[in-house]
Amino acid sequence: MKYTTRAQKVAEEETQDRQEARASQGPAAPQVIRFNPQSADDEETIDLGLLFGELMSKWYWLLLALAVGAAVMFVVTFFFMTPQYEGVSKIYIYNKSTSISISDLQIGQQLTSDFQIIAKTREVVEEAVTQTGLDIDYEEALKKITINNPDSSRVLEIVITDPDPVTAAIFSNNLANVLRDRIGEVTNTDKPSLVEKAIPNYKKVSPSYTKNILIGALVAFILAAAVIIIITIRDDTIKSEEDVQKFLGLNTLALIPVNRSQVKTAAASAGSKSSKSKAKPKKASK
Repeated sequence: MKYTTRAQKVAEEETQDRQEARASQGPAAPQVIRFNPQSADDEETIDLGLLFGELMSKWYWLLLALAVGAAVMFVVTFFFMTPQYEGVSKIYIYNKSTSISISDLQIGQQLTSDFQIIAKTREVVEEAVTQTGLDIDYEEALKKITINNPDSSRVLEIVITDPDPVTAAIFSNNLANVLRDRIGEVTNTDKPSLVEKAIPNYKKVSPSYTKNILIGALVAFILAAAVIIIITIRDDTIKSEEDVQKFLGLNTLALIPVNRSQVKTAAASAGSKSSKSKAKPKKASK
Protein backbone atom coordinates (compact mmCIF):
# COMPACT_ATOMS: atom_id res chain seq x y z
CA MET A 1 0.00 0.00 0.00
CA LYS A 2 1.44 3.37 -1.11
CA TYR A 3 1.14 6.46 1.11
CA THR A 4 1.64 10.02 -0.17
CA THR A 5 2.07 13.17 1.81
CA ARG A 6 0.22 16.41 1.24
CA ALA A 7 3.34 18.10 -0.20
CA GLN A 8 3.75 15.33 -2.76
CA LYS A 9 0.11 15.71 -3.81
CA VAL A 10 0.56 19.47 -4.28
CA ALA A 11 3.68 18.92 -6.40
CA GLU A 12 1.92 16.35 -8.57
CA GLU A 13 -0.97 18.72 -9.11
CA GLU A 14 1.35 21.57 -10.15
CA THR A 15 3.21 19.31 -12.60
CA GLN A 16 -0.07 18.18 -14.12
CA ASP A 17 -1.24 21.80 -14.49
CA ARG A 18 1.97 22.71 -16.31
CA GLN A 19 1.62 19.82 -18.74
CA GLU A 20 -1.96 20.78 -19.50
CA ALA A 21 -0.94 24.41 -20.09
CA ARG A 22 1.82 23.39 -22.51
CA ALA A 23 -0.54 21.08 -24.36
CA SER A 24 -3.08 23.89 -24.79
CA GLN A 25 -0.40 26.30 -26.18
CA GLY A 26 0.73 23.90 -28.89
CA PRO A 27 4.33 23.08 -29.88
CA ALA A 28 6.95 25.56 -28.68
CA ALA A 29 8.67 27.68 -31.30
CA PRO A 30 12.36 26.86 -31.85
CA GLN A 31 14.75 29.23 -30.19
CA VAL A 32 17.17 31.03 -32.54
CA ILE A 33 20.47 32.10 -31.12
CA ARG A 34 22.03 34.99 -32.98
CA PHE A 35 25.65 35.97 -32.61
CA ASN A 36 26.69 39.60 -32.70
CA PRO A 37 30.45 39.71 -33.16
CA GLN A 38 30.63 43.28 -31.92
CA SER A 39 30.40 44.24 -28.32
CA ALA A 40 27.49 46.07 -26.80
CA ASP A 41 29.11 49.47 -27.23
CA ASP A 42 30.29 48.64 -30.82
CA GLU A 43 33.87 49.60 -29.97
CA GLU A 44 36.82 47.87 -31.57
CA THR A 45 40.05 47.47 -29.67
CA ILE A 46 43.47 46.97 -31.24
CA ASP A 47 45.77 44.49 -29.57
CA LEU A 48 49.22 46.05 -29.79
CA GLY A 49 50.81 42.81 -28.66
CA LEU A 50 49.13 40.99 -31.53
CA LEU A 51 50.35 43.57 -34.03
CA PHE A 52 53.90 43.42 -32.69
CA GLY A 53 53.86 39.63 -32.83
CA GLU A 54 52.58 39.73 -36.41
CA LEU A 55 55.38 42.13 -37.38
CA MET A 56 57.94 39.86 -35.76
CA SER A 57 56.55 36.83 -37.57
CA LYS A 58 56.89 38.68 -40.87
CA TRP A 59 60.44 39.90 -40.20
CA TYR A 60 61.67 38.52 -43.51
CA TRP A 61 59.25 40.78 -45.41
CA LEU A 62 60.45 43.80 -43.45
CA LEU A 63 64.06 42.87 -44.14
CA LEU A 64 63.27 42.45 -47.83
CA ALA A 65 61.56 45.86 -47.87
CA LEU A 66 64.69 47.45 -46.36
CA ALA A 67 66.88 45.90 -49.03
CA VAL A 68 64.54 46.82 -51.90
CA GLY A 69 64.14 50.42 -50.67
CA ALA A 70 67.88 50.88 -50.33
CA ALA A 71 68.54 49.36 -53.76
CA VAL A 72 65.90 51.52 -55.46
CA MET A 73 67.27 54.73 -53.96
CA PHE A 74 70.83 53.74 -54.91
CA VAL A 75 69.76 53.25 -58.53
CA VAL A 76 67.78 56.52 -58.55
CA THR A 77 70.68 58.45 -57.01
CA PHE A 78 73.29 56.95 -59.32
CA PHE A 79 71.43 57.15 -62.63
CA PHE A 80 68.85 59.93 -62.28
CA MET A 81 70.38 62.56 -59.95
CA THR A 82 72.93 65.01 -61.34
CA PRO A 83 75.99 65.59 -59.11
CA GLN A 84 76.36 69.15 -57.87
CA TYR A 85 79.56 71.07 -57.06
CA GLU A 86 80.22 74.31 -55.22
CA GLY A 87 82.37 77.33 -55.91
CA VAL A 88 82.99 79.64 -52.93
CA SER A 89 84.47 83.14 -52.94
CA LYS A 90 84.72 85.54 -49.96
CA ILE A 91 84.63 89.30 -49.62
CA TYR A 92 85.19 91.59 -46.65
CA ILE A 93 82.63 94.35 -46.23
CA TYR A 94 85.30 97.00 -45.59
CA ASN A 95 87.96 98.09 -48.05
CA LYS A 96 91.67 98.51 -47.47
CA SER A 97 91.52 102.28 -47.06
CA THR A 98 88.75 102.26 -44.47
CA SER A 99 89.82 103.10 -40.94
CA ILE A 100 87.75 100.85 -38.70
CA SER A 101 86.54 102.22 -35.37
CA ILE A 102 84.61 100.56 -32.57
CA SER A 103 81.35 101.99 -33.90
CA ASP A 104 82.14 100.56 -37.35
CA LEU A 105 82.58 97.11 -35.84
CA GLN A 106 79.21 97.42 -34.09
CA ILE A 107 77.36 98.27 -37.29
CA GLY A 108 79.28 95.70 -39.33
CA GLN A 109 76.64 93.04 -38.79
CA GLN A 110 73.92 95.34 -40.08
CA LEU A 111 75.95 96.13 -43.20
CA THR A 112 76.52 92.42 -43.78
CA SER A 113 72.76 91.79 -43.83
CA ASP A 114 72.29 94.68 -46.27
CA PHE A 115 74.98 93.34 -48.59
CA GLN A 116 73.36 89.88 -48.58
CA ILE A 117 70.21 91.47 -49.99
CA ILE A 118 72.15 93.47 -52.58
CA ALA A 119 73.93 90.30 -53.75
CA LYS A 120 70.62 88.82 -54.95
CA THR A 121 69.25 91.86 -56.71
CA ARG A 122 68.38 91.46 -60.39
CA GLU A 123 71.00 93.90 -61.65
CA VAL A 124 73.86 92.16 -59.82
CA VAL A 125 72.79 88.62 -60.68
CA GLU A 126 72.10 89.23 -64.36
CA GLU A 127 75.43 91.02 -64.82
CA ALA A 128 77.28 88.07 -63.23
CA VAL A 129 75.34 85.60 -65.43
CA THR A 130 76.28 87.59 -68.54
CA GLN A 131 79.98 87.68 -67.60
CA THR A 132 79.95 83.93 -66.96
CA GLY A 133 78.27 83.21 -70.30
CA LEU A 134 75.36 81.22 -68.88
CA ASP A 135 72.09 80.85 -70.77
CA ILE A 136 69.77 81.04 -67.76
CA ASP A 137 67.27 83.59 -66.51
CA TYR A 138 67.22 85.47 -63.22
CA GLU A 139 65.03 82.94 -61.38
CA GLU A 140 67.20 79.98 -62.38
CA ALA A 141 70.33 81.85 -61.35
CA LEU A 142 68.91 82.59 -57.90
CA LYS A 143 68.51 78.84 -57.28
CA LYS A 144 72.28 78.45 -57.71
CA ILE A 145 73.24 81.31 -55.36
CA THR A 146 73.67 81.09 -51.58
CA ILE A 147 75.03 84.00 -49.54
CA ASN A 148 76.42 83.02 -46.13
CA ASN A 149 77.68 85.05 -43.21
CA PRO A 150 79.82 82.59 -41.21
CA ASP A 151 79.81 83.07 -37.43
CA SER A 152 78.10 86.48 -37.73
CA SER A 153 81.37 87.96 -39.00
CA ARG A 154 81.93 90.81 -41.48
CA VAL A 155 82.79 88.32 -44.22
CA LEU A 156 80.36 87.22 -46.93
CA GLU A 157 80.64 83.82 -48.59
CA ILE A 158 79.27 83.70 -52.13
CA VAL A 159 78.42 80.06 -52.85
CA ILE A 160 77.43 78.89 -56.32
CA THR A 161 76.08 75.36 -56.92
CA ASP A 162 76.37 73.93 -60.43
CA PRO A 163 76.85 70.53 -62.15
CA ASP A 164 80.19 71.81 -63.52
CA PRO A 165 82.78 72.66 -60.82
CA VAL A 166 84.62 75.06 -63.16
CA THR A 167 81.45 76.97 -63.99
CA ALA A 168 80.58 77.16 -60.29
CA ALA A 169 83.97 78.76 -59.49
CA ILE A 170 83.80 81.25 -62.37
CA PHE A 171 80.23 82.27 -61.57
CA SER A 172 81.14 82.77 -57.89
CA ASN A 173 84.12 85.00 -58.74
CA ASN A 174 82.12 87.07 -61.23
CA LEU A 175 79.28 87.54 -58.76
CA ALA A 176 81.76 88.62 -56.06
CA ASN A 177 83.33 91.23 -58.35
CA VAL A 178 79.98 92.58 -59.52
CA LEU A 179 78.77 92.74 -55.91
CA ARG A 180 81.89 94.65 -54.82
CA ASP A 181 81.33 97.22 -57.57
CA ARG A 182 77.66 97.57 -56.72
CA ILE A 183 78.34 98.02 -52.99
CA GLY A 184 80.84 100.76 -53.81
CA GLU A 185 78.22 102.56 -55.91
CA VAL A 186 75.47 102.22 -53.29
CA THR A 187 77.60 103.29 -50.31
CA ASN A 188 79.59 105.89 -52.34
CA THR A 189 82.84 104.45 -51.01
CA ASP A 190 85.60 102.22 -52.24
CA LYS A 191 84.48 98.69 -53.07
CA PRO A 192 84.97 95.97 -50.42
CA SER A 193 88.08 93.82 -50.38
CA LEU A 194 88.23 90.37 -51.92
CA VAL A 195 89.30 87.86 -49.25
CA GLU A 196 89.40 84.66 -51.30
CA LYS A 197 88.77 83.70 -54.91
CA ALA A 198 86.83 80.56 -55.78
CA ILE A 199 88.69 77.63 -57.30
CA PRO A 200 87.16 74.53 -58.90
CA ASN A 201 86.28 71.97 -56.24
CA TYR A 202 85.76 68.51 -57.73
CA LYS A 203 84.29 67.04 -54.57
CA LYS A 204 80.53 66.88 -55.11
CA VAL A 205 78.25 68.24 -52.41
CA SER A 206 75.11 66.42 -53.54
CA PRO A 207 73.46 63.99 -53.83
CA SER A 208 74.47 62.04 -50.73
CA TYR A 209 74.38 58.29 -51.34
CA THR A 210 74.29 57.46 -47.64
CA LYS A 211 71.44 59.85 -46.88
CA ASN A 212 69.32 58.79 -49.85
CA ILE A 213 69.84 55.07 -49.25
CA LEU A 214 68.85 55.43 -45.58
CA ILE A 215 65.74 57.40 -46.54
CA GLY A 216 64.75 54.80 -49.15
CA ALA A 217 65.23 51.90 -46.75
CA LEU A 218 63.26 53.67 -43.99
CA VAL A 219 60.35 54.56 -46.27
CA ALA A 220 60.14 51.01 -47.62
CA PHE A 221 60.25 49.59 -44.09
CA ILE A 222 57.42 51.87 -42.93
CA LEU A 223 55.28 51.00 -45.96
CA ALA A 224 55.80 47.26 -45.47
CA ALA A 225 54.97 47.52 -41.75
CA ALA A 226 51.84 49.55 -42.56
CA VAL A 227 50.65 46.91 -45.05
CA ILE A 228 51.17 44.11 -42.52
CA ILE A 229 49.33 46.05 -39.81
CA ILE A 230 46.39 46.86 -42.10
CA ILE A 231 46.06 43.23 -43.20
CA THR A 232 46.19 42.07 -39.58
CA ILE A 233 43.54 44.55 -38.44
CA ARG A 234 41.18 43.69 -41.31
CA ASP A 235 41.57 39.94 -40.83
CA ASP A 236 38.55 38.79 -38.76
CA THR A 237 38.94 35.05 -39.28
CA ILE A 238 39.07 32.74 -36.24
CA LYS A 239 42.28 30.77 -36.04
CA SER A 240 42.62 29.52 -32.44
CA GLU A 241 40.78 28.72 -29.21
CA GLU A 242 41.68 32.14 -27.88
CA ASP A 243 39.91 33.76 -30.86
CA VAL A 244 36.77 31.72 -30.14
CA GLN A 245 36.75 32.88 -26.53
CA LYS A 246 37.61 36.47 -27.48
CA PHE A 247 35.21 37.06 -30.36
CA LEU A 248 32.37 34.59 -29.68
CA GLY A 249 32.45 34.44 -25.91
CA LEU A 250 32.21 30.62 -26.05
CA ASN A 251 34.35 27.83 -24.71
CA THR A 252 35.63 25.16 -27.10
CA LEU A 253 34.65 21.55 -26.29
CA ALA A 254 37.09 19.78 -28.58
CA LEU A 255 39.48 20.27 -31.49
CA ILE A 256 39.17 18.28 -34.71
CA PRO A 257 42.48 17.98 -36.54
CA VAL A 258 42.20 18.47 -40.30
CA ASN A 259 44.66 17.13 -42.83
CA ARG A 260 44.54 19.59 -45.70
CA SER A 261 45.92 17.09 -48.21
CA GLN A 262 43.21 14.56 -47.34
CA VAL A 263 40.54 17.24 -47.64
CA LYS A 264 41.79 18.22 -51.09
CA THR A 265 41.93 14.56 -52.18
CA ALA A 266 38.40 13.92 -50.94
CA ALA A 267 37.11 17.03 -52.69
CA ALA A 268 38.81 16.02 -55.94
CA SER A 269 37.42 12.48 -55.79
CA ALA A 270 33.94 13.79 -55.04
CA GLY A 271 34.15 16.12 -57.99
CA SER A 272 35.29 13.34 -60.33
CA LYS A 273 32.45 11.06 -59.18
CA SER A 274 29.86 13.77 -59.75
CA SER A 275 31.22 14.46 -63.24
CA LYS A 276 31.14 10.74 -64.10
CA SER A 277 27.56 10.38 -62.90
CA LYS A 278 26.52 13.32 -65.08
CA ALA A 279 28.33 11.84 -68.07
CA LYS A 280 26.51 8.43 -67.97
CA PRO A 281 23.99 8.17 -70.85
CA LYS A 282 20.41 7.41 -70.05
CA LYS A 283 18.96 4.11 -71.28
CA ALA A 284 16.27 4.51 -73.86
CA SER A 285 12.87 3.25 -72.72
CA LYS A 286 10.99 0.84 -74.97
